[in-house]
Amino acid sequence: MALALPAFLCLAPAFLLVCLSWPRRSPIFSDLLLKLFLSFGFGLGIFSVVFFLSLLLHITRLVLLDLGVLALFLVSLLLFRTRSSHAVETTTNTTEPASWFHRLLAVAFAIALGAALYAAVMRTLAYPNGDGWDAFSIWNLHARFLFLGGLHWRDGFSPLIPWSHPDYPVLLPAAIAHFWAYFGHDTPTIPCVIGLALTFSTVGLLFSALSILRGRTAALLGAIVLLTTPSFIQLGTSQYADEPLSFFMLATVGLLCLHDNRAQQDRSNDSFGLLALAGLAIGFAAWTKNEGLLFLCAILMARFVVLARREHRPRISGESGGARFSRLAPVLLAAAPVLLLVIYFKHAIAPPGDLFSDLATIVHKLLSPPRYWAVIKWYVKEFFRFGRWLLIPVPVLMLGYYFALGEAKSVPHSFSFRVCRLALALALAGYFAIYIITPYDIYWHLRFSLDRLFLQLWPSTIFLFFLSVPLPEKGRGSATPAGGS
Repeated sequence: MALALPAFLCLAPAFLLVCLSWPRRSPIFSDLLLKLFLSFGFGLGIFSVVFFLSLLLHITRLVLLDLGVLALFLVSLLLFRTRSSHAVETTTNTTEPASWFHRLLAVAFAIALGAALYAAVMRTLAYPNGDGWDAFSIWNLHARFLFLGGLHWRDGFSPLIPWSHPDYPVLLPAAIAHFWAYFGHDTPTIPCVIGLALTFSTVGLLFSALSILRGRTAALLGAIVLLTTPSFIQLGTSQYADEPLSFFMLATVGLLCLHDNRAQQDRSNDSFGLLALAGLAIGFAAWTKNEGLLFLCAILMARFVVLARREHRPRISGESGGARFSRLAPVLLAAAPVLLLVIYFKHAIAPPGDLFSDLATIVHKLLSPPRYWAVIKWYVKEFFRFGRWLLIPVPVLMLGYYFALGEAKSVPHSFSFRVCRLALALALAGYFAIYIITPYDIYWHLRFSLDRLFLQLWPSTIFLFFLSVPLPEKGRGSATPAGGS
């Protein structure tokens, strides 16, 4: 029961915000499953920002501050969220026939979910303080400085403890510290519960988004692939920040594609709120890890590249290029407040990062061909082993499936689909560049981080894969993903 109040104050404002941003011409309880799973991640993001601002502004009455945030979103929802009598119908999986194949998939999903839950709970009980160096030396350590430091909480981001990476953003530590403030002590239960909740919220987000955009078959297949990725479950219960980052990446990709889908179904320009939610997800990604900033740059670069390509200059989904440029505004405006907080943290609190310290050394490493060959070899090896599957690696099966069947001809790709696909490739290229210039031993760095970087992109990759490929059985309720082009 002690967890009930802070959990409510964490999730309720996020749910109200998601409902407020949803297309107004759709019923307020439409896409409820997707809204609920989005609320887990967005709730932690809001909880984190509120706690961090309370430290900066020396606000001690957190309950009143949280109630004020809840009241603000509730009043905004009541004032601005109007329900139209001409609600737009959204295509869901409810009309797909209950064939033997769907029943088999449902059973496989239930088995995979049960096994994943069991494994996650057992790992959490075995490692209540996190599994690995980063859990207690970075994320939980930062959380304890924020919670226990009092007026000296900034000491937790001192350059005197460089091994704790004090330049890392603090979405996860600040959210944990916010919950601890309600408990009155730094119980390890909170990081455990947050890890479990975000891990399975990522699975739920993948399932619900695919279900809306492509149907129940794609949703079940995508969720099964993610649940049966052993290292995904392991990482989710390790109390690292990579799993929260993968959640916000997937939320960004899913919301952008969902916006295009709704824009194709309804030309009333009623889905700008989905773009704002996608922008907020990008901001929270940057507030989670430094890789989130790279993801933001990848999304922006990919958008301009796709727009600049000659074949996309004609109208897509009835829009001009200028209109699509203008649709970037809600994304940037929604991301801006969190990005400003990240900039303030980096400039005023955190010391400089360790990757870009010496320009001459960076240039020397960029001109060293053996470093490129080393990273390429590790990328190839990690492609086959990052998920730690016992038999055939699932990425190999997915790649073989793609080359055997190609992309579904009946599934035209939307603008955002192309942007997100290119953005994931650019993020991989960005990781590659970081390894080239790393100040650490390159083999040590690759060994202890590359699998986690691949897993950051894995849920979004699964989402885009099942959004585009032919399915074994396409139900009548399958929707054109992300709004056809």
